[in-house]
Amino acid sequence: MWQFVASIQADQVVFQDAAGRTLTTRDVEGITGQVPWAAAGRDGVPEEAVQLHQKARMAGTKGDHRRALALLDRARGLAPGWPHPVYDAAVTRLLQGDAAAAEEDYAEVDRLAPRGFFTCKTTLDSLRRERTGALPAGFSRAFTTLEWLDDLTKKQAILEGIVEQYPAFAPAWRELAALLQDADARWQAITKGLSGSPDGDTRGMLLIGKALILVQRGEQPEAIRILGELALDPQSTLATETLAKAALARVTRKRP
Repeated sequence: MWQFVASIQADQVVFQDAAGRTLTTRDVEGITGQVPWAAAGRDGVPEEAVQLHQKARMAGTKGDHRRALALLDRARGLAPGWPHPVYDAAVTRLLQGDAAAAEEDYAEVDRLAPRGFFTCKTTLDSLRRERTGALPAGFSRAFTTLEWLDDLTKKQAILEGIVEQYPAFAPAWRELAALLQDADARWQAITKGLSGSPDGDTRGMLLIGKALILVQRGEQPEAIRILGELALDPQSTLATETLAKAALARVTRKRP
């Protein structure tokens, strides 16, 4: 039986799941919600690989994708266990329109960082759906570019069009929910996203959003249950665990 503890004392248990795993105030103290992507696979990476990666990113920002990929390949050769250059190569190939090569690189990132790495799990899932015909060719590339769209009104309109045409694509519901101002509308978007077989990262973000709406509704115990289970679940992605702990810290801190 799960439980939460309202008294926020030093090292006090705030949640315990059915398996007996617990979260204490110390476990969530100081969690800011910043996911430690940079540390993934970084141990033992040669400085030369780091420098090549930085040069590749600079080349990419200048639009020199060919040079960027060449530098990333060299970095990968020097640090085969480091996901970051592989991830940047995957993004570059996706933006170039090479879905097959991008999928291969994203799959390698997922192998190197099974708990997630930036948008890898979401994009890999999208590419696989695209390859099987569940999504049209070029969809993953177009959806990825929305990340850099600063016009939020335009972005919302595009997302509304996507969910209307592809209602089973959960990441669009996730992004749309983040833009909606009305809590009931966000709840509906989250519910629809959860019904669409979301990837691990998307599922985690949708459930965290659901928990935060429950807090607004005054249903803290259920919100804490959702956040606690996400934070303790070994299957949760790194982003889900980190953001669930950050949200749990805020929710429990507000309790009397």
